[in-house]
Amino acid sequence: MNDDLPLDTLAETENFEAYVTEDAEDGEMFHIDLGRLTLHLFREEWDELVELMRAAAKKSGK
Repeated sequence: MNDDLPLDTLAETENFEAYVTEDAEDGEMFHIDLGRLTLHLFREEWDELVELMRAAAKKSGK
């Protein structure tokens, strides 16, 4: 990722962070840092992941 891109932190915990960046080439990109793993998602992928996590949280009783 280009370190010059402004980022908007969406949420963070002690160990994890979700943030969004935007640039002219790629547009809006969502990032999830999970320790040593980072996911980079386009809007459509992000929306699907959010839907998945909501369904999983609901089923797990959270």
